[in-house]
Amino acid sequence: MTFLDFLLKHRVEVTMLTMEHLRLVLWSMSIALLIGVPLGIILARFAKLRAIVLGANSVIQTVPSLALFGLLLPVPWLGARADRLTITALALYALLPIVRNTLTGVTGVEPAILEVAHGMGLTNRQVLWHVELPLAAPVILGGVRVAAVITIGVATIAAAIGAGGLGEFIFRGLAMVDNNVILAGAIPAALMALLADGAIGLVQRLVQRPRR
Repeated sequence: MTFLDFLLKHRVEVTMLTMEHLRLVLWSMSIALLIGVPLGIILARFAKLRAIVLGANSVIQTVPSLALFGLLLPVPWLGARADRLTITALALYALLPIVRNTLTGVTGVEPAILEVAHGMGLTNRQVLWHVELPLAAPVILGGVRVAAVITIGVATIAAAIGAGGLGEFIFRGLAMVDNNVILAGAIPAALMALLADGAIGLVQRLVQRPRR
């Protein structure tokens, strides 16, 4: 049986696991964005917190995914369901590039532009929403782009704790020593990562395009 034959024969299961994988990624990315962007803005305002927060995020990145799942397993409520645990772990992995790029983007706005905005009578909140965030958007999207690719890749490990996703095929194929089964999980996951990277990259280029 060839790889394509396997896909056609198991197309319903492939579709179902792909949707599970996508659900895990979307939930974790949404949580990471809701936490990461505001946290990056806070770090831009309070420089003393940067070393602590970025250091903690960097440490999380160094922890192997299975080890992180194991560390979160005893946590009340999270450990009760594999999907909750997986989404939390993926969100933690996605935080660093989002926080770091938000910080870089906001602090990278030219001081002269900020002075002009304040000189026009804008409040700090208005400057943030109408000046800093729009100018920082391409850099922030760069972080989101990296986070999305990381999350899609790491999400394949979720099958090891019963959270589903395309990793089911990868682990099943390893157990069966069947390359077709492994590829049924690996190729859709890789395509999903490429599509996410391309889509976010397109939005990033559109945002960067100078306005006339």
